[in-house]
Amino acid sequence: MSHPLCIMLVAAEASGDDRGAGLMAALKTQLGPDNVRFVGLGGQGMAAEGLVSAFDMSELSILGLLEGLLAYPKVVRRADEMAALAVRERPDVAILIDSWGFTLRVAQRLKAQLPDMPVIKYVAPQVWASRPGRAAVLARYVDHLLAIHTFDAPYFEKVGLPTTFVGNSTLSLDLSAADPVALRRRLAIGPDEPVLVVLPGSRPSEIARVLPPFEDAVALLKAARPNLQVIVPAAATVADVVKARVAGWPYRAHVVEGEADRYSAMKAATVALACSGTVTTELALAGAPMVVGYRLGPVTYAILKRLIRTDYVTLFNIAAQDFVAPELIQADCNGPKIAREIARRLDDPDLRRAQVEAQDRALAQMGRGGPDPSEAAARAVLKVLGRAA
Repeated sequence: MSHPLCIMLVAAEASGDDRGAGLMAALKTQLGPDNVRFVGLGGQGMAAEGLVSAFDMSELSILGLLEGLLAYPKVVRRADEMAALAVRERPDVAILIDSWGFTLRVAQRLKAQLPDMPVIKYVAPQVWASRPGRAAVLARYVDHLLAIHTFDAPYFEKVGLPTTFVGNSTLSLDLSAADPVALRRRLAIGPDEPVLVVLPGSRPSEIARVLPPFEDAVALLKAARPNLQVIVPAAATVADVVKARVAGWPYRAHVVEGEADRYSAMKAATVALACSGTVTTELALAGAPMVVGYRLGPVTYAILKRLIRTDYVTLFNIAAQDFVAPELIQADCNGPKIAREIARRLDDPDLRRAQVEAQDRALAQMGRGGPDPSEAAARAVLKVLGRAA
């Protein structure tokens, strides 16, 4: 190779950072670390693989219609900066990871300013759930799609967008280093004490909307079960906010940070309470029965309710076409209803066991045990560039 391959990656949220980091590691393995360099935007995981991010990606952790409208000028400015970075660095390819609204704007600018540079989208918009017209929009601005679900491809190929199924990197999550026994010991939690693990999200807007009803539920549960131990793994993007909120709770809760403690907490959970998102798949892989909650802004929810074409929001529920884990959405995401569902699972080991078994079956339907998605994605990128081995 005459010069190192320059790859631009753009990720704007925690799950995208995870996928980006995995892809970077796989590309370095397949090409050799001296034969590839990276530019763009990412988080801590991508930084650990060698990316110097253009700015803090947490600025773009936006959820909801109103929040999106208010943040629009910033989104446009940052998309302009990404395009300017590409013009300066002249990467061989740009890979835009998830985050539909932001990465679409980046793609539009890249195609206008560098029309000969291939643009790859990694993770498809969920057109099978809502807004199927996004497939044709995406096809105008990107050259190839890396899909994480087996059911994605037909929606995009029929509008002329070449698509490669690479699998969901979350399903390859390695939990072998998780040590729930050591975590319990360190936090002075007895081996038989029940543990509720609370995961309120990784975006500031999720913390603002989801954490209050989660707090109400935990307060009700603690009042009825003083021996219930509560662990709150804090995502790096919202750690300061979460720690400040938990510090004000009238009972003790353990905030943990970092990947190792996060996965150990999942393994230690008797029951988990989770904000809808990638974390639900991680919890299922850890064997934790869970209750899922979510809230959006009222205007956003009213609009989405008319657009959504699926009854489920949790991926393994979608795969199973059943409420394997209960979903408490919008008005149903309130303290009493959440507490009731968690209490049922705390009190009934048979219910917990049945839910974990159903989650396992759904994970198999999603493709658990397949080839490593990061390696598959790296091979697909190199094939697009004509550099496949």
